[in-house]
Amino acid sequence: MKTRKESDLIGELEIPADVYYGIQTQRAINNFNISTAKLSHYRQFIWGLGAVKMAAALANHELGLLDTKVKDAIVQASREVMNGDFDNQFPIDMIQGGAGTSTNMNANEVIANRALELMGYAKGNYEHCSPNDHVNLSQSTNDAYPTAIKLALLRMNNNLIEHIRMLVSSFRKKGEEFSDILKMGRTQLQDAVPMTLGQEFCAFAANLEEEIDRLTQNAHLFNEVNMGATAIGTGINSVQGYADSCVKHLREITGFPIVLAGDLVEATPDTGSYVIFSSALKRMAVKLSKISNDLRLLSSGPRAGLNEINLPAVQPGSSIMPGKVNPVIPEVMNQISFRVIGNDLTVTFAAEAGQLQLNAMEPVLAYSIMESILFLKRGMDTLRLKCIDGITANRDVCNEMVKKSIGIVTALNPVIGYKHSTRIAKKALETGKGVYEIVLEEGILSKEELDEILKPENMLGPHREI
Repeated sequence: MKTRKESDLIGELEIPADVYYGIQTQRAINNFNISTAKLSHYRQFIWGLGAVKMAAALANHELGLLDTKVKDAIVQASREVMNGDFDNQFPIDMIQGGAGTSTNMNANEVIANRALELMGYAKGNYEHCSPNDHVNLSQSTNDAYPTAIKLALLRMNNNLIEHIRMLVSSFRKKGEEFSDILKMGRTQLQDAVPMTLGQEFCAFAANLEEEIDRLTQNAHLFNEVNMGATAIGTGINSVQGYADSCVKHLREITGFPIVLAGDLVEATPDTGSYVIFSSALKRMAVKLSKISNDLRLLSSGPRAGLNEINLPAVQPGSSIMPGKVNPVIPEVMNQISFRVIGNDLTVTFAAEAGQLQLNAMEPVLAYSIMESILFLKRGMDTLRLKCIDGITANRDVCNEMVKKSIGIVTALNPVIGYKHSTRIAKKALETGKGVYEIVLEEGILSKEELDEILKPENMLGPHREI
């Protein structure tokens, strides 16, 4: 394999001749073989890095710090990075020491070497375009890296919301399909009062739809960035006007309403926006897990459980029990939710671990949030396509449970009073007779009166009159 030699303050290394990354990326490859997740797995993160480098080059040129030839080459190389042309040149681990310096230098090196190529020079001829002196001009990892993370999360959140909307739509369609199926509602796993299966599925939809506003609201915090802060927020090694110019170009490049933080010293170590956004992901994960639990309960059996709905059979359920089919799709959604909840705890610890003017734990913080988004998106698609869209209802089972349930006595409360209703419920439990049968036997109400009270439309909402 042909190589080229590069050097840094540690010494020299041989780099594969055909790669666009350089010595600092190679050191990160050698040092951080930690997880199976590489920077190249997170396309939007690379997009964010490209956007940051492009905005910085435009600002530096605007302020007379970069000549036009170098600026044009960096801008073109950054655009290609944003477009995904060099994703395979970002091989380093998402988890790394150094507060993200390896990631920042990976981007600097790839863009510098591509810019050199565009200008007609060989890779590694950094005197013409340097990863540090040109691509990283007026920047530090401590402002470029968190800004790239925030840009990535803004895009990832928008995409996540699209997938939430699709899942919500599937639940609503099932709600409409099951709107006329009467069933028993349950509280504390005990019979409560009647409802429709459609109401149950529409409630799932509404429950998840709330998260769109919550995620959108929390993601707005990512619009505030610390570009121009450089190392600790003082702006050392940048020039007057650079921060405002860079943020202006970021707005134009990304389409997001990016603003400069009011206090860059405060903003540089601050990770509060990640904490609150991660908490919103956790909240959604908790809801998805609860819904998955409900789906498993409603489909339990089929002979010895509730058996009110049928989940699509996607694989055999047992290596020993013939004919068994398990609710594997809700189960995997449960497990994804647990991972997201755990990632939120990691984000909490990582945010707390910041000291003085920097939080060096941002790599695991960024990885945890990005993984949560990725898992949730894939999990919701799997739940929608392999479970929700194929659910069918067991209408007769639902109706029979309503008829047998003592819970319908609640509908008689406003008419015959709590004391009589309690007595009838107790008698039904002791004798095994139905509430309907006992009321008629005792002559408490006529059949016409009882049928009117127990009409589905009179049990599914507030009474207009008693």
